[in-house]
Amino acid sequence: MGKSLKRPKVSPVKNPVTQDGFLLSTKTARRLYDVASEEPIYDYHCHLSPKEIAEDKKWADLSDIWLGGDHYKWRAMRANGVPESHITGSAKPYEKFLAFARTMPRLLRNPLWHWTHLELDRVFGIKEILNEDTAPKIWAKANDKLKSLSAQKILKQFRVRVVGTTDDPCDDLADHQKIQKSAISTRVYPTFRPDKALLVDQPSIFSAWVQRLEKTSGVDCSSFHGFLKALDQRHEFFHQLGSRISDHGMNQTFGRGGSREQVTRIYTAARKGESPTPEDAEAYKGFLMVYFGELDARRSWTKQIHFGALRNGNSKGFRDLGPDTGFDSIGDGPQIDRLAGYMDELASRGSLPKMVLYNLNPSDNYAVATLCGSFQGEGARGKIQFGSGWWFLDQLEGMRWQINALSSLGLLANFVGMLTDSRSFLSYPRHEYFRRLLCQILGEEVENGTLPKDMKLLEGMVRDICYRNAEAYFGMQPGKA
Repeated sequence: MGKSLKRPKVSPVKNPVTQDGFLLSTKTARRLYDVASEEPIYDYHCHLSPKEIAEDKKWADLSDIWLGGDHYKWRAMRANGVPESHITGSAKPYEKFLAFARTMPRLLRNPLWHWTHLELDRVFGIKEILNEDTAPKIWAKANDKLKSLSAQKILKQFRVRVVGTTDDPCDDLADHQKIQKSAISTRVYPTFRPDKALLVDQPSIFSAWVQRLEKTSGVDCSSFHGFLKALDQRHEFFHQLGSRISDHGMNQTFGRGGSREQVTRIYTAARKGESPTPEDAEAYKGFLMVYFGELDARRSWTKQIHFGALRNGNSKGFRDLGPDTGFDSIGDGPQIDRLAGYMDELASRGSLPKMVLYNLNPSDNYAVATLCGSFQGEGARGKIQFGSGWWFLDQLEGMRWQINALSSLGLLANFVGMLTDSRSFLSYPRHEYFRRLLCQILGEEVENGTLPKDMKLLEGMVRDICYRNAEAYFGMQPGKA
């Protein structure tokens, strides 16, 4: 008998995310990233739960921390034909995790492939590529690691010095007060997000919210004057807890708004359960947005505006599961004329605060970037910021588009950089993702001769964008994480 042929050894497939040169194709990019990686994190906008931070939450298993509330993953699993029972339904935690693991091989070139493996490596020290075969081992190893992790420990691990949560004016902020009295090394600040104050075209929801506002503020809101006074009082309460930032999430921006008399009439009718016309609703919302801008300017805050979404396009999905469950998309409505009118109204009143504008439709990128340039001025470098790629755009291509538009039409060196905008404590590697891309872009242009190889200049720019600009711009004292 002849000798049996030995099968050649097959080397395991390398996980590119775990390699030192991930996303960094030049020596200059890698050198710049060495600098970027030293900077702590100033996460000025996210949707982390203050309660979970205050209570130093721990998680039952990987599915609990990884799949609970993550509509990015939910959308991907639905696209792969996974039944809803294994996404948001009653399937057991491991069954949901396994359904996601089976989806992973189909996610090549989707940012979830990178994010998933960044989180597995950076949080749990797991370097294997996730798929159905590796799922049992990864599940066991991650769950074992979770026993020693908690919300505050993750913030410390990633050297997060500031967290800006997202908070309704009616929130009592008790969890924030508890955090401030604790020994946590991260400073956590509330963000004033009064979106429900605009829901005059949904009278039942609006009136119920105004009743909450009355109770929280102790101010009678039977009149429109009282309503504005209550909002001002809550804004001041946030200020006393260290907040210096507000936020608005909207499908479309609003312009200059109606007159005080017109808006008073609309408010009074809505409190009686009467729905306004679309024109009256827009006049009311524009007036309120101008008022909120004046509050921010008075207290030297920064206003964030997230716009360009089409929310809850799948009405059945919304009815079945509620908002923020993966049934939203990019909108295509007019934005710039209204936004310009709004900013001009505030500027004309001498009440234009610092602003960060987050655009979701990339076709508006250049329009937004040039609009920012029209309202810059004394008081802050980059007073009006073109915010980082948001939601569907916080991936490599979307972030590159935003960086290129900002670079071409503004000053990239003054950019306040990345934020997580996430509900998950595992999302902090997205700052690394952004930093690697930033260094890659700069490194490419140094190597091809379009930027000077002045490493002192470049390294200072990278440090500024990754951390120092945000610290100076927002003015919220960082912790020592």
